Amino acid sequence: MMLTRRSVTVGSAAVATSALLLGPDALAAPRRGRKTSADDGQIVLDWERIAFRTVYADQTPTTPVPVGVPTLGFTSLAVHRAARCSAHLGTSTESAAVAQAAHDVLAHYYPASLGKLDADLATTFATIGPSPSRTKGSRIGADAARHVLERRAGDGWMDPSIHYTKAPGAGVWQPSAPNTDMLAPWLGSLRPLYVRASVPSGPYSLRSAAWARDYEEVRALGSFGSVVRTPSQTDTALFYNNSNAGMAVADATVRYLETHPIGLRATARLFAMMHGAATDSIIRCWQQKRDVGFWRPFQAISGQYDDHNAGTTPEPGWTPLVPMPNYSDYISGHGSLTSPQVEVVRRTLGEHTPLEIRSTVAAPRHYSQLWEIEAEAFPARIWGGLHYRKAMTDAYKMGHRTAARVVAAFC
Repeated sequence: MMLTRRSVTVGSAAVATSALLLGPDALAAPRRGRKTSADDGQIVLDWERIAFRTVYADQTPTTPVPVGVPTLGFTSLAVHRAARCSAHLGTSTESAAVAQAAHDVLAHYYPASLGKLDADLATTFATIGPSPSRTKGSRIGADAARHVLERRAGDGWMDPSIHYTKAPGAGVWQPSAPNTDMLAPWLGSLRPLYVRASVPSGPYSLRSAAWARDYEEVRALGSFGSVVRTPSQTDTALFYNNSNAGMAVADATVRYLETHPIGLRATARLFAMMHGAATDSIIRCWQQKRDVGFWRPFQAISGQYDDHNAGTTPEPGWTPLVPMPNYSDYISGHGSLTSPQVEVVRRTLGEHTPLEIRSTVAAPRHYSQLWEIEAEAFPARIWGGLHYRKAMTDAYKMGHRTAARVVAAFC
C-alpha cells in the first residue's frame, strides 16, 4: 500500500523533554530586539551548502550518510542561536553571527577542512564589509558555537566501546565479510539534540502472516532480476538509492528558499528544526538497528535459517537490486531521515511547497506537493530489496512524530 496524504499527518506532542535536553532558556523567545533581521536569509542558505560540502564532499574517506547527520544538526542549532541572539541585541550583524557559528562547529568536527572553512568565512566577511556590528556578530557566532560544543561534550560521539554483538540465528542480522561490526554502532547511543524519539513497535513475529506478506513482497519486487518490478519502479529505487537522504530534502529546500525567501531568522529556524529532527530520528533508528538487529531480506530469503513460517518461500542466491549497507533492516535509515525533514517543511512552509529532489544517477524529480516525495521514497527501499514494509512504515511514523515534537518545541 502506497503512502497517502492522510497517512503522513500526525499531531503534536508535549515538549517538556526538549527543554530538559537543551536547558531552561534554550527555546525561550527573545524579549526584545528587531522583529525582522536587517540581513536576508541567503547567508544561511550559503552556509547550508558549505555544511553539505564539508560533511560529505570534502571528507576522505567519505562520511557515511547517517554519521554526517548529527553534525548538520549541531551546526544548524548554533546558527539558529547565533541569529536569534544577534537580533535580540539589535546592534550586530546576523550574517556575521551565522557564518562564524557554522564555521566554528564544522571546523571542530572536521579539522581537515579548516583551510576551506577559513576561506569561506573570509568571503562572507568581505561581502559584509568591516564594521563594529560585524565584529560583534562574529563574537556572538563564536559564543553560540562554543556553547553548543560544550553541551555536546561527552555525548557519546564516536564512542569506540560500543559494538553490535547479537548472535547469528533466524531473524538476526549479521555483518557481511570482511565487516565484523555494524557501521557506527555508537550512533544509537548519542545524546539527542532536542527530543528523545519514541521507540518503534518492533518487527513482525517470524511466525505471523504479516511477516510472510512483507517477506514475499520484497522477495518478488526487490530482487536484482525481478520479473514483476516495473521499469518505473526500478528507476525510482535507483534514484532514491543514489540521493543522499541526510540532505536531499534540505538541499531541495535551500534551492526553494533562494527564490521564495522567508528572512534570515526564519530560515535559520527552519533548518535547525529540519536537521534537529533528522538527528534525533536517526539516533533512535540506529539504536533499533543495533539492539533489535533484524535481518535484511537477502539474509532471510537465502534460506540459511528457517523462519518456521509456511507462508514464506526461500530462494537461495537471491540478491537485492541495490548494494546492501552494513547495518540491519529495522528500522529504515532512509525513512528515518526523509520523513522528519519533509514533515518539518510541511508544518512550516505547507504541504504544497514544490521541491526538486536530486540524485547522482538520473535527472532531478520535481514534486508539487510534499506527500509525493514520500509516496516515492517509501516504496523505493522495498523495490531496491533493502527493507521490508514494516521497517519503512515504522520509520515514517517515528520520523513524523519526532518532527512534530521538534516543531512544537520551537513554537
